[in-house]
Amino acid sequence: MITSFNGTDLEDTGEMIPKTNINFDIKDLHRNDNGFVRNPYYSYKYNEIYKKSMEHPEEFWAQVGQQLTWSKPWKKVLDNSNQPFTKWFVGGELNACYNAIDRHVESGKGHKIALIHDSPMTNAVRKVTYGELLNKVSHLAGALAKFGVTKGDRVIIYMPLIPETVMAMLAVVRLGAVHSVVFGGFAAPELAHRIEHARPKVIIAANCGLEPNKIIKYKDILNKAIAWCSFKPAKCVIFQRRNIETAALDKDMDILWEDALSLAGPHPCVPVEANDPLYILYTSGTTNKPKGVQRPVGGHLATLAWTMWNVYGMGPEDVWWAASDLGWVVGHSYICYGPLLYGITSVMYEGKPDRTPDPGQYFRIIEQHGVNALFTVPTSFRVIKREDPTIRFGRNYDTKTLRSIFVAGEHLDYETKRWAQHTFEVPVLNHWWQTETGHAITATCVGLDQHLDPPKFSTGMPFPGYDVRVLTSRGKEAKPNELGRLVIKLPLPPGTMSTLYQAPEQFCKIYFTEYPGYYDTMDAGYIDDFGYVYVTARDDDIINVAGHRISTAAIEDVIMAHPDVTDTAVVGVHESTKGEIPLCLFILRKDTLKTPNCIHNELVTMVRDTIGPIAAFHLSVAVEQLPRTRSGKTCRKQISDLANDKLLKISPSVENPLAFKDIVEGLQKIGYARNVPPNFFL
Repeated sequence: MITSFNGTDLEDTGEMIPKTNINFDIKDLHRNDNGFVRNPYYSYKYNEIYKKSMEHPEEFWAQVGQQLTWSKPWKKVLDNSNQPFTKWFVGGELNACYNAIDRHVESGKGHKIALIHDSPMTNAVRKVTYGELLNKVSHLAGALAKFGVTKGDRVIIYMPLIPETVMAMLAVVRLGAVHSVVFGGFAAPELAHRIEHARPKVIIAANCGLEPNKIIKYKDILNKAIAWCSFKPAKCVIFQRRNIETAALDKDMDILWEDALSLAGPHPCVPVEANDPLYILYTSGTTNKPKGVQRPVGGHLATLAWTMWNVYGMGPEDVWWAASDLGWVVGHSYICYGPLLYGITSVMYEGKPDRTPDPGQYFRIIEQHGVNALFTVPTSFRVIKREDPTIRFGRNYDTKTLRSIFVAGEHLDYETKRWAQHTFEVPVLNHWWQTETGHAITATCVGLDQHLDPPKFSTGMPFPGYDVRVLTSRGKEAKPNELGRLVIKLPLPPGTMSTLYQAPEQFCKIYFTEYPGYYDTMDAGYIDDFGYVYVTARDDDIINVAGHRISTAAIEDVIMAHPDVTDTAVVGVHESTKGEIPLCLFILRKDTLKTPNCIHNELVTMVRDTIGPIAAFHLSVAVEQLPRTRSGKTCRKQISDLANDKLLKISPSVENPLAFKDIVEGLQKIGYARNVPPNFFL
C-alpha cells in the first residue's frame, strides 16, 4: 500500500532512499523495522483509488454514484453528523428496480439474458431476458399496489431459488416498498418471528421447494406461521411451482401468482430517497429477538454496481455465477442486485455441489453456460474433493471460460485453495465481508490490477472506503502482524447497514459500544507489513491455551494439509489446568487405507511440528459429516457448546442437524459431551 500501517505517507517522510541500480518507483517501497523493502504486491491503480477513498471520500463516492440513474440529484454526498447513522447521497432519489431492469431495456438490451436458472431438481434450464423480467416485475408490482402496498411498506418473500424470487424482490422495490426475504426452508416458528416483527402487508411465497429426495411444503409452513402470529398480512401471493399437493388456498387471503399478474397493468417505478430502506435481512439464528439488518437504497446500489468490475473483473458481456441462495446476503448482493445493476448475465443454480446427481455439477455449469467468474464458499470445494478426489466427474467438462474464483463466508484453508486452483486452473481469491456490510470489506480487486496471488491465508486488502484497523484487548492499535480485534474506523462507506430494523439502540450497543469511533466486526485477525488483512476467526474462536492466544483456523490449516483429511472443524474445550485446549473433528477421504487412530497420531505430530507444543493438541475425532448452515458455514459454536456440556441450541438454518448425533458419539468416546440425553436426537 502507499501508506504504512500507521498511516504515514512514504512520499512525505522526507527520508532519502539510498541510490541503487533498482528501477522501481518509490511507491513500490514499504518501510518496516529494518528500513525500506520492496513491496511485491504493489498496485498503482489500487493504491491511488484506495487513497482517494480515504482522503477525499465525498469526491470519490460522488463519482461512484454517477454510474446509477437518479430521478433527483443528491444535495450532499456525506452526512456524518450523527454517527454511527451515517447517510450518503443525501436528498438524492432513485429506484432500485429501474436501475436493475428498466434502464437496460430502454437502452436496447431487452433481449439480453439476465438470469439462467439451472435446476437439476427439475432437470431444466430456463433463461430469462431483461425484457421478460421487466414485463413480469411491472405487472406483479401493479398487483401489489392493488393489494395496498405503497412506499415504505414491508413485503415478506418466502420462496426457493427460482427467477420468480428475483421478480418478487424487484416488484416490491419498484413500488418503493421494502422486502424481507426469508430463506425457503426455515420452519414455521422462525417464519412467524419474522412476520410478527416486520408486519408485512403482503407475503409472496411458493407452494413448495425442492431438495434432493425431499419436497418442502412452503404453503403448509406459511399457514402454520400465520396461524401463530397476532399480525396477519392482507394478502398472500402463491407461486404454484409444481403440481404438488400442499395446503389449500384461503379464498379470502390467498391468490395465485398468475392470477395476480393478470390483475393489473404494469406499474411505474416509485423513486425513494437514497437513505430509505431497500430491504431487511434477518441474520441466521434469529429467535425471540429478531435482528433485522436494514440496507439503504442509494449507497448499496452504487457500491454493488461498482464492485462488479473493480473487485470481480466482470466485463459487460460476461457470465457471472454466485453459488448461494437468495435468502442470504450473498444472494441479495450478487444473485439479484449486483449483476442486474451492471447489466450482465447471472446464473442461478438450484442444486448441491457434490450431488444432483454427481460431484461434476460445478464443472458442468461452467462449461454449459460459459461462466467467467464464480463466487462460492470454501465448503463447496471441500465436499467436491471428498466425493470426487481424482476429479473423475469434473474431467468430463471444459472450464476454459472461467477466469477467477472468489470465496467468502468460511475460513479458506490453504490446501483447499491449492486444490481448487490446480483443479480449475484459475486464481482462487479469498475475501471477507459480513451480512452487515453487504459487500467486501477486504478483497483482491481484480479490476484495480491487484496481484492475483496474494499472500497465503490473506483475505486481501481493504476495499475502498474501509479504514480497517486492529485493536488489542486494551483498545490500542496493534503492531503489524499482531493479533487483535478487527475494527473499521467510522464512517462506514456507502452500502453497509444503516441500522437494525426497529432497534436503533441495539444497533449502537452491538456494533459501536465496545470500541467507540469504530465498527466492531467481532472478527479476530491481523494486518501484515504490506497492508494485507488476515481474518483468523470470529473473536470467540480464538482459544486461550495456558495464556497463549491460538487461532482455531491456524490449527485447521495444519489439519487440512493431511492428505487423508477432506474437512475439519477445530473448537476450544475446557481443560482444568490449561483453561482451554483445541478439539478437532475431521472427515476422512473415502479411499484412505489408514485408521482414524493412525491419522489422529499423525495430526498430533503435524500440529506440534507446525504450531508447537503450546497448542496442547491431543484431542481429535473422526466423524462422517460436519453440521453446516444452509449457506455453507460450519456450526463451530454449537460443536463447542456440545463438547463443553452447554445447552445445545440447533439453529433452524442448520442443513443437517443429525450430524450432531455422530459427533456426540465420537465426543463421548474421549470423555466429552457427557450430559447429552440419550433421546436428544430422536
